Amino acid sequence: MNYLVEYMRIHLISIEQDIESLAEQMELLDMESKDYKDLEYEYNYLQGQSIITRHYLAVSVSDDRMKL
Repeated sequence: MNYLVEYMRIHLISIEQDIESLAEQMELLDMESKDYKDLEYEYNYLQGQSIITRHYLAVSVSDDRMKL
């Protein structure tokens, strides 16, 4: 279980870096452009991944505490 939790933490860092990179790219584009909308879709998708990964981490940590 510890390996999975560590993997999720590393994965979350990667997702956050990708989100930051997309935000920087989006700042340079016109909000009405197709490129912006494509990046916005990916940005929102990654935000969802971030939310669910944080949820899984919270559940994993609370499960471990309940076993103690």
